Amino acid sequence: MAEVLPFRALHYDRDRVGGLQPVVAPPYDVIDAEQRAALVARSPHNVVEIDLPQGEDPYAHAAEVFERWQREGILVRDDEPALWALEQDYTGPDGRRRTRRGFFARVKVEDYGPGRIRPHERTHPGPKEDRLRLTRATHANLSPIFSLYDDPAGAAWGALAPHLEGEPWAEVTDEDGTAHRLWRVADPQAAEAVHAALADKELLIADGHHRYETARVFHAEGGAGHVLMCLVALQDPGLTVFPTHRLLTRISDRERLRETIERDFEVAPTDELEPTGDGPVRMGYLDTHHRRPLMLTLRDPAIAAEALPDKPEPYRALDTAVLEAVVLQGALGMTEDDISHLDGLDYARDTAQARERVERGEAEAAFFMGGTPVSRVRDVAAAGESMPPKSTYFFPKVLTGMVFNLLDD
Repeated sequence: MAEVLPFRALHYDRDRVGGLQPVVAPPYDVIDAEQRAALVARSPHNVVEIDLPQGEDPYAHAAEVFERWQREGILVRDDEPALWALEQDYTGPDGRRRTRRGFFARVKVEDYGPGRIRPHERTHPGPKEDRLRLTRATHANLSPIFSLYDDPAGAAWGALAPHLEGEPWAEVTDEDGTAHRLWRVADPQAAEAVHAALADKELLIADGHHRYETARVFHAEGGAGHVLMCLVALQDPGLTVFPTHRLLTRISDRERLRETIERDFEVAPTDELEPTGDGPVRMGYLDTHHRRPLMLTLRDPAIAAEALPDKPEPYRALDTAVLEAVVLQGALGMTEDDISHLDGLDYARDTAQARERVERGEAEAAFFMGGTPVSRVRDVAAAGESMPPKSTYFFPKVLTGMVFNLLDD
């Protein structure tokens, strides 16, 4: 059962840093060196100084800066607990304008399992160790985990909505053009209503698996048993899932790849590389050899069943799972370790980027995936399975630096 509570947030003193615009940042794992330098140039108090630290001992650096900012009043802590409501107005990769609504809360750390908290993707060991060392150093959640909950009646958001009629506590527009508006909701009755609405709900981690597994280890070591989450209802009309495309940076056996594609997929020329709809397993394809955009459609669900004999039906319907089993592992002989460490494989967030990398010769081929429906993400998790890495791209991201959760109480 989910235990969702208000918390005494630590946050920037907006007057000291000129509002949140100069100090927030995207999640640490999408920031490259150039963007990090630009963020620090924007403000010496930008959150990357603690969430993506550098130096000979980056974790000691993060701890020292984090403590100093609190001592100097750059970061201040609220006297009373609150929930923090968030609205994000954004234009998705598909060009459509939407609004997604969620809220920040402190959530009890649970083991994975039915009725508690479920993952939906496999994770890599490297990022988990990095986030654990940072948590040990700062004793804080510096960035939130993005999770989903089932609430057909809209009771949780309905309890918060009346408190959003005034001006937001802060507003930020990021580099993607997404407007993030944040309200502090300290009303105990609203918090009680949210707690009651989610008390018997299961939470599904959408983004931040490494951070949640870090929270579990930190708790097992004797640390706090709660973690910062941004929670969004599965029914929220602004909740969408976009694809992450696959790039082959090295093809070990081009002839076997061709034979597998021709045997297991119907192949047709296409003008639209990114599949749409919720029908049979389908994916776009482009390589450096033919340079012709193709659409590959799985000939028979039995092919997926044979390649994934121990997996439930919702998992077999995933284009990323079929690609992994039939093509990456079956035709090209990749192991899970190869896939995990990107040995011969890479990812691209949008069609244009993937196509450009093939056309420039940076990748030998690209597979263009479709967006996984939210209902299928839920069904796979409910079946006790974790999707292949990068099976989902939840957009927009939740910014880091809006609120922090201290782990010393």
